[in-house]
Amino acid sequence: MSDEAGPAPVARTAAVIPAAGRGVRLGPGAPKALRALNGTPMLIHAVRAMAASRAVSLVVVVAPPDGAGEVKNLLDTHALPERTDYLVVPGGETRQESVRLGLDALPAGITTVLVHDAARPLVPVDTVDAVVEAVRDGAVAVVPALPLADTVKQVEPREKGEPEPVVATPERATLRAVQTPQGFDRDTLLRAHGTATGDVTDDAGLVEQLGLPVVVVPGHEEAFKVTRPLDLVLAEAVLARRRATDGF
Repeated sequence: MSDEAGPAPVARTAAVIPAAGRGVRLGPGAPKALRALNGTPMLIHAVRAMAASRAVSLVVVVAPPDGAGEVKNLLDTHALPERTDYLVVPGGETRQESVRLGLDALPAGITTVLVHDAARPLVPVDTVDAVVEAVRDGAVAVVPALPLADTVKQVEPREKGEPEPVVATPERATLRAVQTPQGFDRDTLLRAHGTATGDVTDDAGLVEQLGLPVVVVPGHEEAFKVTRPLDLVLAEAVLARRRATDGF
């Protein structure tokens, strides 16, 4: 019998996309993730953005609780890379609950998990790959982020429309605007969700609550979040530029 160890298990990465929200800031109508962007639902753009990374072997879409069938049909009718599997599961009442339901659906063998906002449909593949690589290099939690262009003021909140007293001006050089996909060691993220209290919109924040380190890698200006009508205009412009320069 040989004493040599067998080959190391292959690291596999899955992306979880919580897409169960309504997106009220974009106004009435379909859930935000299903709004059309250049004639294609934002969700499809987001799924393709994750699947564009050769590291991602599975994309789990967490759909509105009553819309899993509709989302599955959408994925079935849009071209996705054949090397990537996808799965649709019903979501919960909160983003955190939806992410947890997506994690529960992951098969054995997945070691790295990306959590990506469906409302960030244009994140470049290089950003996705940088997050995956940082996790595989040993980080338990990784977030892409950009330096802030604006000065930030901390205020004492008042009713909407009321003047708000400034409390402090944080040093801008130490601040970053966080994007997605956020990347995690699977076991760490499961433990973080298992100990969470209250609804949290940032998965890396859950890991911080465990006292574990979170690291930042460079984000990208095209990974912005589509939340308001003006963002749709900007997203359409980015897609038009991509078609002109890249031919798609």
